Amino acid sequence: MAVRMSVFGAGGKVGRALVRTIAESKGAAVLSAAVERPEFPYLAADVSQLAGLSPSGLRLSAERPGKGAADVWIDFSAPVSTVANAQAAAACGSAIVIGTTGLSSADKDKIAAAAKTIPVVLSPNMSLGVNVMLKLIADAARILGPGYDLEIVETHHRLKRDAPSGTALRLAEALAEATGRDLDKTARYERHGDVGPRTDAEIGVQTVRGGDVFGDHTVFFLGQGDRIEITHRASSRDTFAQGAVRAALWLAGKPAGLYDMRDVLGLK
Repeated sequence: MAVRMSVFGAGGKVGRALVRTIAESKGAAVLSAAVERPEFPYLAADVSQLAGLSPSGLRLSAERPGKGAADVWIDFSAPVSTVANAQAAAACGSAIVIGTTGLSSADKDKIAAAAKTIPVVLSPNMSLGVNVMLKLIADAARILGPGYDLEIVETHHRLKRDAPSGTALRLAEALAEATGRDLDKTARYERHGDVGPRTDAEIGVQTVRGGDVFGDHTVFFLGQGDRIEITHRASSRDTFAQGAVRAALWLAGKPAGLYDMRDVLGLK
């Protein structure tokens, strides 16, 4: 039986990719609702047609689906909406996959509270490649040890609002976890002027914005005499949609709890 999915932010670029990915799932998933903000200019448009597909009759709505209308909600909206959607999903008993970035610690706490009653996958980057990268960098950091300095550089399109990207922060968390560091104390997000020599414990996270870059992330392991660079480059938003739909299929029927893409991919 197909997993019924509701997409929040369905009219956006990632949302349209999600609509296409669900349509291409060979019957494993079906789109049951498509939600957008009330002021969205194409509200009430046929969501499939908006995504470049043949009309399906399902129209964009500003209303959340009711209880029992979907098995899994997929949210790529905005932090305020995402928290409200997670709480509404808990009230409806629907699982939810969250790919929204820019979430604060308080936002994540509220999502974790919702996960006490429903299954939730929360990940700042749904790309399968990025989540494999998280394992690779953690393994590399442990093997290389303290003799290598750790730096992250991320690049995104000029319209991205949050910085550093959620993915860059997750990469930094993975490095901190692997090396036993407190990221709150060791992260260095900016260098300007006479900042003094680099400390051994620093994890640098630098941001670049410009053009139409979907998302590039490089982790540098800088030693004395050599260096390793591990890079992921997204060339299409489809990679995020494919990962999110895979997560939604995996999440259907799971017990309540807070999961991430490493759980989905069996990387823990």
